Formats: sequence, C-alpha cells, structure tokens
Amino acid sequence: MTTTSPETISAGGPLALPSGEETRRNPLGVFARPTATEGWRSWITTVDHKRIGIMYGVSSIFFLVIGGIEALLIRAQLAAPDGQVLSADAYNQVFTMHGTTMIFLAVMPLGAAFMNYLIPLQIGARDVAFPRLNALSFWVFLGGGIVLNSSWLLGGGADGGWFNYAPNNGVTYSPSRGIDFWNMGLMLTGIASLVGAINLITTCLNMRAPGMKLFRMPVFTWMSLVTQFLLLFAIPVLTAAQFLLMFDRLFGARFFDVDAGADPLLWEHLFWIFGHPEVYIMILPAFGIISEIIPVFSRKPIFGYPFMVFSGIAIGFMGWGVWAHHMFASGIGPLSVAAFSVSTMFIAVPTGVKIFNWLATMWGGRLRFSAPMLYSVGLVTMFTIGGLSGVTHAVAAADTQQTDTYYIVAHFHYVLFGGALFGFIGGWYFWWPKVFGHYLNDRVGKVNFWILLVGFNLTFGPMHILGLQGMPRRTYTYRDGYGFNLWNMVSTIGAFIIAVSFLIFFWNIVRSYRAHKANPVAMPADPWDSRSLEWSIPSPTPPHNFDISPTVHRLDDFWHRKYQENAQGKLVRVATSEEIAQKGDATGVHLPSPSYWPLVISVGLPLVAWGLIFSLWLCLPGGLLVVAGIYGWVLEPATEPGDHHGHEDHGPTTTDDAGDAEATADAPAEEAAPVD
Repeated sequence: MTTTSPETISAGGPLALPSGEETRRNPLGVFARPTATEGWRSWITTVDHKRIGIMYGVSSIFFLVIGGIEALLIRAQLAAPDGQVLSADAYNQVFTMHGTTMIFLAVMPLGAAFMNYLIPLQIGARDVAFPRLNALSFWVFLGGGIVLNSSWLLGGGADGGWFNYAPNNGVTYSPSRGIDFWNMGLMLTGIASLVGAINLITTCLNMRAPGMKLFRMPVFTWMSLVTQFLLLFAIPVLTAAQFLLMFDRLFGARFFDVDAGADPLLWEHLFWIFGHPEVYIMILPAFGIISEIIPVFSRKPIFGYPFMVFSGIAIGFMGWGVWAHHMFASGIGPLSVAAFSVSTMFIAVPTGVKIFNWLATMWGGRLRFSAPMLYSVGLVTMFTIGGLSGVTHAVAAADTQQTDTYYIVAHFHYVLFGGALFGFIGGWYFWWPKVFGHYLNDRVGKVNFWILLVGFNLTFGPMHILGLQGMPRRTYTYRDGYGFNLWNMVSTIGAFIIAVSFLIFFWNIVRSYRAHKANPVAMPADPWDSRSLEWSIPSPTPPHNFDISPTVHRLDDFWHRKYQENAQGKLVRVATSEEIAQKGDATGVHLPSPSYWPLVISVGLPLVAWGLIFSLWLCLPGGLLVVAGIYGWVLEPATEPGDHHGHEDHGPTTTDDAGDAEATADAPAEEAAPVD
C-alpha cells in the first residue's frame, strides 16, 4: 500500500500521486474509475446524489404511468355492469399489479427522489455519506421494478392482491409464476430501501453543516429521517415473510400451508406489521414537502416547529401499534380488537396536530396561491377527508362492515393519492427551478391542479357511497340492478379526467423546457423567497452543491439573513437573496468519483431472481456478476488521478465562522466528507 506525503497534499490542485503509483493501484487495468461528466455514461456511473434523485424521479414517474394505465383498465372494466374489458383472471392480475406498482415503484421511490436530492442540500452537505451505496440503491430498485413487471412478458402478473394473503399466495391457489415475480421483485426493492435508509440516516446524523443542530434541520429533512428509521425496521419484517413464501413456493416448504397445520394469520401479522408503517413511509415525505412550501407561500415561519417534528416522530412510533386494525375481520379475538381500536384512535392525535399547525401557519399570512401552494392546500384538504374516514376503521363494529368494500378503497386513495401524490406534485412545481434552472408554467400548473382535484374527487368520492351500499372490492364485475351503476360510471369518468390532468402535467414539462430553450433566462438562486439552505446556492444546483461550507446559527438561517426585526419589533428586509447567495470558488471541492460497480452488482441480482424462478443455472452468471461487482468495488481506487473529482481537502470555509462555538455545538466540528 502506498501513501501520499503531506507535502504533496498541501501543494493544492488535484491529488498528486508518486510516479508509477497508478500502475500499482490498477494491476489488472479494470478498476479505473470512470471519468465521463456528460452523456449516458456519466448517468449510469454517477454517484452524485442529485443525479440519483433525478433518476429516482424519472423511474418512479415511468412506473406511475404503468400503474395509471392499469388503473384505467380497472375502471373501464367496472364502468358498467357485466363488463367485458378484462377476464376475471386478467382483472386479478391487473388490480394486484396496480396496487403493487403504485406503492412500491411509484409513491415510495418518489419520496426517495426528493430525499436523495434535497437532504444533503438542506443540511449543508456536499453529498450523502456513502455515494456508491446510493447508486447501488437506485439500480437495485430499478432491477426489482424490472423483475416485477417482466412477469407480463413471462407468464402473467401476480394475482393475489398487493397483500397476497396466505394461503392464496401458495402454489395450490396460485400455480402461475406471477407471485414468484412479485416476491422476487419486492425483495430486491426491499434491499434498495434498506441500503438507502442506512445511507440517509448516516447522512442526517453525520453530515450536517457546522451549527446545523438536529432541531435546526428543516421539517422535510426531519420527516425524511423518521421515514428512513421506519424503513430500517419495517422492510426486514416483510422480507422475512417473503423468504418463507419463497421457500414455500420454490422449494416445497410449508410455512403457510394450511393443510400442513400452518396458520394463515402468520402471513397477515408479518405483512401488516410492515404494511401499516408503510403508510407513513409514503405519507411523511409529502408532509415534509408541504411543511416547506406552506411557510414560503404564507410568508410566515412554520407554526409550532417543535410540535411538527415531535408529531412526526410520534406518528413513526405509533405507526407500529396499529397494524391489527387491518385484521379486525380475521378473528383475532376481542382483547386484541379493543387494544388496536384504541391505538388506532390515538394515532389521529399527532396527525391532527400537523393539520392544525399547517392551518395556523396560513392563518394571518400573506398567501400566494401559486401552483405549489395549491397542491399543498389540496393535500391538507384531501388527507383530512381520508383521515376522518380512517378514524371510522378504529370502531371495530363499523370496520367489520366496511372491510372488503369500496369504502376502504376510497379511504386509502384519499390518504395516499390525495395525501402523498398531491404533496409530491406540489414539490415538483416548487423545486423544479432549483433542479432544472427554469420554472414550470404556473398558469398551466393551476389548470393542472383544478382538473386533477375534480377528477380525483369524482373518482374516489363515489367509492364511499359504493362501499356503504355494500359493493365488494377485488371482484371483477357486478350485476345490473344492484344500484352500483351510476357511481361506478361517475368514478370511471373521474379516473380518465385524472389521466388528462397528468397529460397536462407532462405537456407543461415539455412546454416549459422549450420556452426556456427558446428564451433562456438566468434563474435566480432564490425564486420563491424561501427559507432553507438549498435556496442559497445557484439554480440549477452546481455539481459541488456549496461553494463555501455553510455555518448555521438558527432555524431558517438563510431566511433570517434576509429578514430581521427592527426597533419596533417589525420584520424588515435587510438583504436581498442575491446579496447573501453563495459566491465562492469551487476549486478544491471534494466530490467522489463515479463508479461502474453499483451497476454491475445490480445487473447480477435480477439474474439471480429469474434463476430462482426458472432455472438455478441462471443464478450462476448472476452470482458471478454480484461477486465480481463486490470485488471490483472493494479494490476500486478512491479517486482517479487527474480527474475533476479528486482533490485534497473539503473545500473552503468562511473566515467569519471561526470561533462560533454556539453555532457549532451539537453538530459536526467540520464538514464530513463522503466516504467513497
């Protein structure tokens, strides 16, 4: 092993290596790190958290479109009685894949897109703690999505619902390979989620800028941190159940075989111990997003910041104690029913705290109803409706009547679509200028919002009525004369209006990009007069994030540099955004080099998954790729001599930050650097 002398390090410029060291570091000539900064190679080898966040976003929107097409097929089938669009078997596959795709491949990774892009920026870091692990997380997620959807080409999709209850998920009741694809695909996405959770938790705890105490982190970062802890403990529970199911289906084990004495409630318990925290895994990032948007467009700080943070933490804890309300109709016993009824009612308390805090933030503010704010208000309204219908599930007697009816479908779509997706779309409009350097057209965004709001309520509002009328869910048709015709037709019309709203959104992306290319206008760093650190750096965000490592003195530090109280206690503007936006020299900023190996490992894992389903021989090349990827990863040099990523320090710091003992208390003494 060779070392570099301190004299060489202090000379400035890229890390200089002694003559001949490059040859010794790459003895086989295959471990050189890639250096492309443009073109497709730069994207498939990138370890930059911003690019990975964008790739998460693009992939999840792609899967969102697939899930949306599946939803339209469902609604077309149910538009009229005795529908003939889908057979019963095809309907089972479509509604199973719709739920699975939307939850695991669309909504969850949309949250990951925001978290990957924004967390390092909001805490003043140059990247996440483990950049190559970050890339691995994305590629494994994409591999899982491909495995899951490859079922459409290799024999048909899963047909047991997104929950795949035992014993219906066994080979006796589902002999096709669809559930095997479901199982393998979700295990891969689970690996991706775990890797990402460990990475982002480490980033939040170790990579904060000087002075960025935990209770100076923006609410979005806080909600993301809670989400990552939920993932860290919830995903292994599902993975354990999936391992047992894999051995049942592929190797003849009998963990869920009722004929062999197994208890099917084992699957339900394992699945819902994961499944209910999963609701908050999807919704908390959206709560964080609108907690950033509402203060900016209300021109007020968030009301009750500590309560917002602690209610998010409380939701994270209490989310573990309500899983059995999904099983009230399973015969779990009166004591369990009573206990979980109470816990389900209690979890409404911290959620209500958040709703009232958002309303209090808007109260008395100078509101601007631009597109991001409209979506945020839409989330508060739609989620409140979904939350109120959810409280009725805490009453076991009512829940027993409602379960397995369309009332449940209405409830969780108001929560997850009206909550999570409204928040994410608002986030797209809000952070689009920071990511791409130009606005999305606001007028089109408002039209987009209102059409989506109408379509959403036409689709899912009538499902409450259908559920109370007794229409069962998961059935592919219904007879004429049951009283379901009208509201099903209304619901189907609403679904196609939602599809139109998304077409408008995609058209807005293309239209806004073309307008920017035809008449490029430099985007200011802080176009919304915002509060958190990401708005203190140029738009779009430069590869190195911060020219100068920031020092934080209080919550909303960037905003307080623009506004201060005068002698009369009135808030006045003391500086423009341009005056305090970062202006530095990026020379010497440390960035990790790109890498091939996360992609190599991720190509191997789907081959292993397909091999377990079709032929164990196919596992051999997959396993070899994984081993080769790990081997190359370990031997890969930290950086390549002469490439633009390498350097000898962690970037300049401001001189006026020195000695600020109060600011640096309870935070890293200096900026931590990514480790790979």
